[in-house]
Amino acid sequence: METLLEQIHSPEDLRTLSEDQLPQLADEARQLIISTLAKTGGHLASNLGVVELTIALHYTFETPKDKLVWDVSHQAYTHKILTGRREQFHTIRQPGGLSGYCKLTESPYDSFGAGHSGTSISAALGMAEARDVRGDQFNVAAVIGDGSLTAGLALEGLNNAGAKKRRKFIVVLNDNEMSISPNVGALSRYLNRLITGNFYNKLKGEVEFLVKTIPSIGESVFKFGKRFDEYLKGFVTHGILFEELGFKYVGPIDGHDLHQMIETFQNVRDHVDRPTLIHVVTRKGKGFKQAEKDATAYHGAPPFCVDTGEFTAQETPAVPSYTKIFGNSLVRLAEDDEKIITITAAMCPGTGLCGFSERFPDRFFDVGIAEQHAVTFAAGLAAEGLKPVAAIYSTFLQRAYDQVLHDVCLQNLPVTFALDRAGLVGADGPTHHGVFDYSFLRHLPNMVVMSPKDENELQHMLKTAIEYPGPASLRYPRGSGFGVELDPEPDLLPVGKAEVLREGNDLLLLAVGNPVSAALEAAKNLQEEDEVFDPAVVNARFVKPLDKDLILDYARNCGKIVTVEENVLQGGFGSAVLELLQEYGLYDVRIRCIALPDKYIEHGSLGRLRRKYGLDAEGIANVVREMLGS
Repeated sequence: METLLEQIHSPEDLRTLSEDQLPQLADEARQLIISTLAKTGGHLASNLGVVELTIALHYTFETPKDKLVWDVSHQAYTHKILTGRREQFHTIRQPGGLSGYCKLTESPYDSFGAGHSGTSISAALGMAEARDVRGDQFNVAAVIGDGSLTAGLALEGLNNAGAKKRRKFIVVLNDNEMSISPNVGALSRYLNRLITGNFYNKLKGEVEFLVKTIPSIGESVFKFGKRFDEYLKGFVTHGILFEELGFKYVGPIDGHDLHQMIETFQNVRDHVDRPTLIHVVTRKGKGFKQAEKDATAYHGAPPFCVDTGEFTAQETPAVPSYTKIFGNSLVRLAEDDEKIITITAAMCPGTGLCGFSERFPDRFFDVGIAEQHAVTFAAGLAAEGLKPVAAIYSTFLQRAYDQVLHDVCLQNLPVTFALDRAGLVGADGPTHHGVFDYSFLRHLPNMVVMSPKDENELQHMLKTAIEYPGPASLRYPRGSGFGVELDPEPDLLPVGKAEVLREGNDLLLLAVGNPVSAALEAAKNLQEEDEVFDPAVVNARFVKPLDKDLILDYARNCGKIVTVEENVLQGGFGSAVLELLQEYGLYDVRIRCIALPDKYIEHGSLGRLRRKYGLDAEGIANVVREMLGS
């Protein structure tokens, strides 16, 4: 016999169910998410928290005519399950399978693609504007988490939406009190200050008294005090804030009470003719006790045991990750240099700074999901003689490009950019691959761009970047290092100088960053095929400045160069080498550039993606064979 969930092939099927059937549907969807992610891994806690919310939205609104815009959209698994993708759900984040995020090309129910925080309100407002310009009739709702409201873009969207007085424009605030890392900043403090003030506490006391005096049921009602307290806090605090921004505020409501949400959504849909914010309180990880207890650990969870919640053994690498080596190295450097300051944008665990934050709490700053502010804040610290290290995922630094250019590089301020998750990142796909940073940083005057070949070189580059008297970036990949031995102490590297790993006269394999090891392996394999063939391998270390003398010397003597990088070809490391050869008139040098193509790279395992795009040893060797055979 089919389960309720197996009967749902679209939201139209969902809307044929009675409200009484929806809790069972929610349980089945939640169990499907848990059982699937136990095998594949993925964003568990956030998705378990919005099961009922997602059902209520699709039950109330006529999707896809009505538009739902999910902020970040990593929490859209139930949305995918309900919109015709249940049978493919086991492929989530797998090669050739469903994306872990909303994607315009994947389904007509995915109104807008996402992957970064804070975009939903602006995108939804644009859709509402387009609707009104055309004279159409449909609803638009942005679903955004409380953590994403620290993003400047989200606040800009709220400000514009409230001023425009759009009819049928809805923002659903998914308040789970945490978005990856605990929320920080003045907005959170403002709300907390209101709930500790005299007005709130007087009102709370009076309402508590009135509730308790209700005959027969007063004490029973008051047993729900914690939830009641949350509702009162929401009414007093968030209501004031959003009403001032021009929104009608509704809530807070229980994000796991389907009837209450459906009734609220229907009332707003049918009777409210102004921008409306509906405040929904949810619990991250709901229905899986381990995720409820530690939502951060189960934010982006590897495969796990359903019974115990323990992550599977193969997901616990024996070799430390680049992120861990970075964090440990930074703590060691900061022990000897009190000027070192760290900044992160709501990604303390992800960037490896938890140890630093515990050891040096006064020198650690989590600015929330606010990369633009993070960079200019770092510039201000540097202007006062400190040594700020901004630890940001490569893909998220894109959000602060002008600040890097205008506030840091233009003034030649010594800010270190530690770019985690650089290069291919795997299952998170095109929104998270860090494959553009060489290109958008290399052309900025004063910026030094470097990338280590392994985790030992990472610690040396970190010290070099911090001590460099200007802006410097170092990028390193997701995942484990190579297990190389770490030097006892980090040393300064000569800026702009490469490292010769293998002497040779026939061809130069010139690689930078993580692909250096693959280039070495390719050279070894090629010489085993032809003992006479003698390729050189150089670890470039620096994308900018290049080691001009070394590259020009090999160009003149070998006449053949193959560059290798895990970045897009356009504007990257290979482009820099081509520019150098052109500058010195070496037009006869034969050169091939191995890099990522001019497209957004799909999600998939790192090994598969590197094989597909020729960034493994065999792919590099094939390019050399083609060059020699032509």
